Formats: sequence, C-alpha cells, structure tokens
Amino acid sequence: MLTIPGTSRKVHYRRCGSGPALLMVHQSPRSSAEYEELMRKWAPHFTCIAPDTPGFGQSDPLEDEPEIGDFAAALGQFCDALGIGRCAAYGFHSGGVILVAAIKQRPELFSCMAIGGYAVWTAEEMTIFGESYLPQWHPSAYGEHLTWLWNRMLEQSWFFPWFDIRDEARLGVAHADPQRVHRAIMEMMDSGNAYRAGYGAVLRAPRDLPGNDAPVPPALITAFEGDPLLPHLGRLGDLPANWSAHPVATPEEHHAQSLAFLQQLGGGAPCPDLAEDSDEGWLALEHGLVHWRGHRGAEALSLHRPAAEMDLSENLAIDVPGHGLSGKADDIGAAIEAAAKALGAQRIDWSTPPDGDPDLLYPDLTTDRFGNYLHRAWSASRAEAMFAPWYAASPDNVIEINAAALEPAAIHRRARARLRAGSEARRYHHLLQEIHGG
Repeated sequence: MLTIPGTSRKVHYRRCGSGPALLMVHQSPRSSAEYEELMRKWAPHFTCIAPDTPGFGQSDPLEDEPEIGDFAAALGQFCDALGIGRCAAYGFHSGGVILVAAIKQRPELFSCMAIGGYAVWTAEEMTIFGESYLPQWHPSAYGEHLTWLWNRMLEQSWFFPWFDIRDEARLGVAHADPQRVHRAIMEMMDSGNAYRAGYGAVLRAPRDLPGNDAPVPPALITAFEGDPLLPHLGRLGDLPANWSAHPVATPEEHHAQSLAFLQQLGGGAPCPDLAEDSDEGWLALEHGLVHWRGHRGAEALSLHRPAAEMDLSENLAIDVPGHGLSGKADDIGAAIEAAAKALGAQRIDWSTPPDGDPDLLYPDLTTDRFGNYLHRAWSASRAEAMFAPWYAASPDNVIEINAAALEPAAIHRRARARLRAGSEARRYHHLLQEIHGG
C-alpha cells in the first residue's frame, strides 16, 4: 500500500519477480488481481508492479468526476511516489487506454509499452452503450443487486456489450466458469458504484493516438481471436513510426509477443527498492501472506471474529489467514503467532468465537453455476443483525435491532467478508474454541 505524497489517496499494488521494473495496468472493472498468474510467469524477467487503478480493488477513488487525463496523471503520480524511474509498461483493454493517455502526458516515464486490444468506438457504438453499459450499482436490502451482478458478469463473455442480447453481438469466448465469474464479482463488490467513474472515463476517452512523428516510446498493440477489440485494430489509423499493431491467434500468443517486445526494449537496471506505507501492508511469512494495518510494536495484536475482517479502529490488527485480504494458511494459529512476532506485538488478543454450531454458522459458500452462494452469504449477513445465532430465527434468539447494522452497505460489507472467508471461517472458529477451552 502506498499513500501518494501530498494527498490522503492510497494506492494498493502487487509486486512479483526481479530485474527491471514493469508497470502493469489492469482493465476495468477489474483489479490488479487479474494479473497474478501473468506476473508469476513474467517474474523471471521483470519486477512486475501492478497497481489497482483509482476506485478499483483496494485503491481509493479519485474525487469528483474524473476523466481519462486524471487517471493518467494519477498513474504518473504513483510511478513518482514508487520511485521506479523510466520503465516498461503493459496494459490490457482499459489499462492500455490509460497507458496511452499517460504516455502522451509524460513520455519520459516509459521505455516501451505493450497493449492487449485498444478500443476505438464508433459514434454508433457509443450510442448503443449509452447509460445502459454503466448502470448505478448500490447494495439493496435483500440482496437483489447480487442477482444482477452475477448475470452481468457471466453474460459479458456471451455478448458485447453485455446487455445487447442479439446474435450479432455474440462473442466467441463464451464460458460458464463459476470461479472466473466469482473473481469478477468480488472485484465489483470492492469497487461498488465507484466502478462507473473509472470505466466511464475510459469509455469517454478520445481516441486520439499519438501522431506519426510524435516523440513517444515504442509500442506494440495486439489482439487475439475472440477478443471483441480485434476488429478495432483496423480503426487505429496512422501510428507513430515506432509503433506496430497486428492480430494474433490466441491469448497465449499475445502474452508471448508482448513479453518478447518488452524484453527487447524494456531492459535496464534492476528495479530499486519500492516505496510503501509504514502503517499498512502484507507480511510475506512462511505460512503465507498476511494483511496488517496499524502501528508496529503496539502492545496487542487484535483479531476479528470468524467470517469477518480486521477492525480498523484497533492500534494493530490483521486479517486472519483465509479472511479479508490475507491468504490461506495450513496452520492458522502458527501464522497468527508469526505475524504477531513480525509486527512486534507483545500479546495476541484472541477473539471469542460466537455461540452456535459452526456447521450452521458458516454455510457452504462454494461457488455454483447460478450464483446461489451469493444469496446464502447475504441472507446470513442480514439475519445476524436480528438473531443470535443468526440461523436460529425464533423468539428465544432475538437480539436488539441496530438500525445501522441493517443498512444495505453494512450488510454488503459483512457478506463480502463471509464470501472471502468461505470454509476458512469454520477452521478459525474451531481454533478459537481450542484456545478458549470451548
């Protein structure tokens, strides 16, 4: 995590590998998480650095109604704050649009650039998009918004635009992969309605590519069969003399050609040490990654309850392994103790497990083909503000109503925490029972 100097805006970024720096900018409405696998593949060649663009993932949004120039300027601010100097860059779809805008503002930031698909919309296509492409998206009291979200994310691989249900709009990459849809669902749950700002800025961005004699770094643009932006390669017009664009057969070929291009032109000095905040980050422990926030050396490390996330009001807290933004651990207890030691905490404040049967407290949230698991998470998160335990809906189990806990945004946060934890919540519950002698 990195706070941009002179502002309170935080940028979350992933990093992986060694060698020269490579900046990787994701598409909308996703996050840097979409690059995890690719970063591991390219790690032997580059220090891969992938920020969440403002308003996506764990990065703060920009103020007001930003346009593409604002996102480009924010990317430049991030590079400056990070301290990486001139580097190579890669962007896919929306990420490429942001990079082109940034390279026009500050060409000195980049040594070269590879792009996967670059959109050049016609006036007719923009009319079709209209307001339908980016509807308002807010949590609703009974979770109806999740039904829309599941189908929107599923069907965007069937049709483009996702709402244009015509044979002419069908895509050649249709799938019904629940895990793939789930990843996009979770990223949208992080962004919320802020997704409209970032995605909207990209859609509205003028497609005025640098001219033939523009003094810009070299760039390669490719698109593969099945990519809805493949036909857009013919719309690019005249490009700078050191730019090229052509189709490829597969995503794998796109990645291979992009990497070869970046290796040829993006070499240089090893990446310097990267700047990061001193009050939040991730511990790379033997047991896995642990997300923490607060003040190192605090007396106590605070732990949240199962199926929840860290309490931001505490002096020092973590997302328990398998929860929040922390990775899973084979031994949750050992991972927590290692985190406490690494953070300099004198003791661990173990939370008390909630009353109830763990098998009922934490229902099966396995991703399914129809998105039913989303509604199980929402229903449990709503009911826990009315009954204790939440599954015992009887007069003997009512609790005093807290109106704030029943606000849709509050239920949304609890449901997201449940979805992130999944079956790990039950494992953590059993650990707490052992610790407290239950």
